[in-house]
Amino acid sequence: MANTEGRNQTSITEFVLLGFRDLPELLALLFLLFLVIYVVTLAGNILIVALVVADRHFHTPMYFFLGNLSCLETCYTSTLLPRVLASFLTGDNTISVSGCMTPFYFVSFFAAAECYLLAAMSYHRYSAICKPLHYAALMNTRFCLSLAAGSWINGFLAGIIVIVLMLQLTFCGPNKIDHFCCESTEMLNLCCNGTNQIELVITILAAIFTLPPFVLTMMSYVCIIFTILRIPSTAGRQKAFSTCSSHLIVVAIFCGTLITVYLLPKTNTLRDLNKVFFICYAILTPMANPFIYSLINHEVKEALKKLSVSV
Repeated sequence: MANTEGRNQTSITEFVLLGFRDLPELLALLFLLFLVIYVVTLAGNILIVALVVADRHFHTPMYFFLGNLSCLETCYTSTLLPRVLASFLTGDNTISVSGCMTPFYFVSFFAAAECYLLAAMSYHRYSAICKPLHYAALMNTRFCLSLAAGSWINGFLAGIIVIVLMLQLTFCGPNKIDHFCCESTEMLNLCCNGTNQIELVITILAAIFTLPPFVLTMMSYVCIIFTILRIPSTAGRQKAFSTCSSHLIVVAIFCGTLITVYLLPKTNTLRDLNKVFFICYAILTPMANPFIYSLINHEVKEALKKLSVSV
């Protein structure tokens, strides 16, 4: 009996990602849609990184954080979408267990890093609007580097801890994952051994790496909103709100969907919407960020015009 159980637990060497198999008539359209999203995401984010590095006018704390965010988003999207596009083209939805763990680690890494990077950006906005006289002292080069490095290190630690836990698991049949990538809640459903402790640890980790930056961001924006409301001119208030609303929208979508997926009770409705939430925070947000933050910015537009003229 023990041997049979051992064979059952070690029999699975690959998973089948069901993805969009229930929409076979839309596979060609979905391929084109995801391809456009990937190309736009790469082009927008790489352009931001290039401008921040090459143009000295963008060597400021705001664009330093935006450059980090764009670099992170480029890596994040490149972890997920090439595999999805390849499965659309080849029809091969199988992936080895070890091959599943690698993108799973990087998704955990980049998601946690982005949470803290968005919190750092919200503190930058708070310093600029609520503490303008102390802004230069608060957002000095060393502190900005520390905030950015801390975000990347937090992401690295989150990924390491989660992947070490997942590598302790053994998987048995069925081997089908109702997702288009290796997502933790779906993988845990296929686990042979008990998952209660690991699910608890993952929930705690998700709370540690999402709730503190989310709370810090919300507190920053409460202070920002009160400060903006005290601005005497209507034009000044509108300008200040316009510069902050985009960041607040991104944080709400990104952190809100993460919290919904990983911290709220796993009801049937939330399970059915899991793929939708994943697309929101892992695919659509990286595509939208360059436009929300930079490409509609007057300074960036002028820099792009100068670049196009010089080319």
